Amino acid sequence: MTHTSGTPLFDLQAEDFGTDFVWGVSTAAYQIEGAYKTDGKGKSIWDGFVSKKGNIFQDQHGQIACDFYNRYKADILLMKSMNIDHFRFSLSWSRILPDGTGKVNQKGIDFYNALIDFCLECGITPWVTLYHWDLPQALEDLGGWTNRKILHWFEAYAQICAENFGDRVKHWMVLNEPMVFTGAGYFLGVHAPGKKGLKNFLPAIHHAVLCQALGGKTLRKTVPKAVIGTTFSCSQITPRSKSKKDIKAAHKADALLNRLFIEPSLGLGYPNESIPVLRKIKKYQRPEDAQNSVFEFDFIGIQNYTREVVRHSYTVPYLRAKIVKATERNVPTTLMDWEVYPPSIYEMLKKFNAYKGVNKILITENGAAFKDRMEEGEVNDTQRTSYLQNYLAQVHKARSEGLKVSGYFVWTFTDNFEWAEGYYPRFGLVHIDFQTLKRTIKASGKWYGNFLKGRKHTKAIKTKKTDVPIG
Repeated sequence: MTHTSGTPLFDLQAEDFGTDFVWGVSTAAYQIEGAYKTDGKGKSIWDGFVSKKGNIFQDQHGQIACDFYNRYKADILLMKSMNIDHFRFSLSWSRILPDGTGKVNQKGIDFYNALIDFCLECGITPWVTLYHWDLPQALEDLGGWTNRKILHWFEAYAQICAENFGDRVKHWMVLNEPMVFTGAGYFLGVHAPGKKGLKNFLPAIHHAVLCQALGGKTLRKTVPKAVIGTTFSCSQITPRSKSKKDIKAAHKADALLNRLFIEPSLGLGYPNESIPVLRKIKKYQRPEDAQNSVFEFDFIGIQNYTREVVRHSYTVPYLRAKIVKATERNVPTTLMDWEVYPPSIYEMLKKFNAYKGVNKILITENGAAFKDRMEEGEVNDTQRTSYLQNYLAQVHKARSEGLKVSGYFVWTFTDNFEWAEGYYPRFGLVHIDFQTLKRTIKASGKWYGNFLKGRKHTKAIKTKKTDVPIG
């Protein structure tokens, strides 16, 4: 028997991945917390972006979201009941520093301390992301990621987080998907802060690359025995045809979507040979920047959902490449119109394994949105369960072949505010009624909980420096 993607019926168990494999769920502060101006929290760029009509599906917003700020204990207990013992979440910069810099908001610190403590009390290991797209608006007013001063702002923020939480948090991620927040936010303008054009995109790229390394160095010097990573969005890129033009277009798309941020961190520089317009970043570079872009991460997180098919296009500036929409190719898709293509996660593991200097790899996001329906108090989301199983089969294939992959985090724990798409796409293992905020574990969540139930708990992630307990 096979699923629609053509892969065999799933018969793996969590223990088949080994006792050192990490299993968890991922979330992000703006998408779940709500309490957008509670207890001294400052305004973020997403608070500003959602307030402008037309930016978000049905003009929805994250002011309440999942109300995680007030309901975190119940959610952590729900997580525990599902046998999930690794929880990736992000810190809201503007909850900790309302103006982005300067005076610390103690109530923001208190909230994250309480969250971390309760996770540990419940036997759940916190994995903290420093930046998941919600820049303080006060810093955006000064240019945000286009302003080189963000290096100082980000370093100070990272230092505060390390000092306040590093005694208990040993697993850190510096940035979440820098290609997305620079591309969508500073080139296309479809995400906060809504800026467009190369004049914004290029400096934002360069400053994010520098902050990626700077955040890692700040954590390294402040948090003893920290396990430090950062995360990259990635998609398998396939040319539409065997024509030279389509193959070249796919090569350029791959450089932009998959290589742009990891290669500078490894000392390889920007992929200028593939995308010549990137040479204009030189305008924002200083002589020391190439070396300051480098940091040896203990792991990288790759976040894969789909593949992209690319064709040559004269009309697309700079790249001359265009994505062929999945809906035009008559293939299975999710509610985001992303192709369901499980081999993509295997191909991305192969790609990132090929880099010298990548120590460990975790899948820090993978999941899918479908048209979930609540019927008689239950959500029987068989498509999501199938999706997760088929992608996990590919992760297991990679691990069986000796490729580095040490963990897997589902995106996401609960349905949430899905950025420009609002609340329409549901990615959660747990359904949320956004009128009542009632939580209901979906069939996929029950499957994941049962899948994790019989495994032996993970003991450590090995680094070059030490073995750090993680469970």
